[in-house]
Amino acid sequence: MLANRFPQLDPNALAPTRDAMHGYSKILGMWLKHLAPQRKHWWHASLRPSLTGLTTGVIQASIDLELELNLRDSLIVVSTSQGQTFSERLRGQSVKQVADQIEDFLLRQGLLQSEVPVRPDNMTDIDFEHFSPQQAQLMADTLASVSKAMLPLRASIREETSPIQLWPHHFDLSMLWLPGSKIPGQDVNNADYADKQLNFGFGFGDDSIPEPYFYVTAYPLPANLPSLSLPKGTVWQGDGFNGAVLRYADLINQTDAPESYLNELWHSVLSAARDTI
Repeated sequence: MLANRFPQLDPNALAPTRDAMHGYSKILGMWLKHLAPQRKHWWHASLRPSLTGLTTGVIQASIDLELELNLRDSLIVVSTSQGQTFSERLRGQSVKQVADQIEDFLLRQGLLQSEVPVRPDNMTDIDFEHFSPQQAQLMADTLASVSKAMLPLRASIREETSPIQLWPHHFDLSMLWLPGSKIPGQDVNNADYADKQLNFGFGFGDDSIPEPYFYVTAYPLPANLPSLSLPKGTVWQGDGFNGAVLRYADLINQTDAPESYLNELWHSVLSAARDTI
């Protein structure tokens, strides 16, 4: 069955499941951060969209492995190059419990103890009691739709772009445009601070904006961007961070063609940034 395109999301109903999936995604990011070869802008520690949710892709170690967060079916799936698979139904159990199960499985398959990542001190052992598989499926459908909308944007850009990737630390899906120019005064060998960039992203809600939203941010911020004429519904956000913000509910409630709207928004900001960033 085809996924619903840009489904309706209820921020209050979504929040407990969003928080659970955010926590589970950090487990995958933890393994990437420990084992994957480092890339600039921490691209090695981000997740990629998959058919059912999010994946680490292949991680090379003493036994190669892949971890997938299946939002569509509420599963955590671990596969190895030896053909062994571990799958656990997600019911809102604690992040620590899921991390324990993954680690135990991989050690039993022959992974070296030194290849197991050190866990952060704040890894929670509290269950997510209001976890909903239905909300998780809506999240999967939303990520698939946003990823699809980003693909032609990425394909249209001639300069370097990042992968379309989800960041476990903030649980946002994003793509960077890197025009290739450097920021004066910054160490050119430190890509995180030296590379000028534009970030196109989507999040399910956070402390700044407690509902799903799209954003576009720039580093450094060109003086002309805050005054740029934006499509109806998109506003300039100055509280918490500086960027163009479009609330997800406004997108799907005001247009029957969300991909076209996003394309107009993203290209208008990109065009303005090309002249100044």
